[in-house]
Amino acid sequence: MDETPAIEALELTRRFGRITAVDRLNLTIARGEIFGLIGPDGAGKTTAIRLLAAVMPATAGRARVLGFDTGRQAERIRRAIGYMPQRFSLYGDLTVAENLHFFADLYGVRGPTRRRRIEELLAFARLEEFTGRRAAALSGGMQKKLALAGALIHNPQVIFLDEPTTGVDPISRREFWDILSNLHVQGVTIFVSTPYMDEAERCGRVGLMYEGRIAHCDTPDGLRRLVPGELLAIWTPQVMRARPIVAAQPDVLEVQVYGDLLHVFVKDAAAAAPLLAQALAGAGVPVVEIRRAQPRVEEAFISLIAGRGRRTE
Repeated sequence: MDETPAIEALELTRRFGRITAVDRLNLTIARGEIFGLIGPDGAGKTTAIRLLAAVMPATAGRARVLGFDTGRQAERIRRAIGYMPQRFSLYGDLTVAENLHFFADLYGVRGPTRRRRIEELLAFARLEEFTGRRAAALSGGMQKKLALAGALIHNPQVIFLDEPTTGVDPISRREFWDILSNLHVQGVTIFVSTPYMDEAERCGRVGLMYEGRIAHCDTPDGLRRLVPGELLAIWTPQVMRARPIVAAQPDVLEVQVYGDLLHVFVKDAAAAAPLLAQALAGAGVPVVEIRRAQPRVEEAFISLIAGRGRRTE
């Protein structure tokens, strides 16, 4: 088995005038890994993917994909990988079948191999019944699956996906990730950026990008362990009244709001729970429930980003 990393970046940098979109990115991704990239808007995720996919040249630093240099061997990389950009990448006036034939032409997939591969991908993406439908007439979820099928037409070893499920319904998101899981089992390396924290939970490792740099990179469990203290979940119909009361209590480290739910990080959950209940009751704020909870990647993401923001103030 080839143990050369699928993706390597060393001090990879991209500037646009005075703006540094990607700032000295250092990253190594093993073959067969699912790597997730998360971060706020403007963090540099799309630029990082374009650099690694050899779509955009770097200002400084270097990167290698499947052993090929993104600067000197960009064409070899582009023919060896699959790339699904964030924006609509299909031809809306072409049918499902015509789009797949177009991608096959683009990557030089011909003859019996082309027919077999298109049949496989149509079944894989559950699009067999829609081969004659124009891409523009497909649902958002079907368009995403068709775009992925096009990126896979040449059996790439690495695929780059830039927020591939943005704007589609939860069922389509789950189906899309079922397809990615099957690709992972086949040994394909997957580099995916996502705004959805439940998708980040499905990655082997996750990189948290902030202001052009990877601020933290670890497994989902490892990121969750970076959150200080223990977590209490408080259900209340008056969450905005409750928040400042809770935040003012001793030993409360951080408070996050999720609808009618407060996630409260404390030094000691067992000791803090009755004190918080007492403080809220004393202020006349109704509480449905207070219970111990386990932090998710979402809580870790918000906490780590907020912490970096406070350090730069």
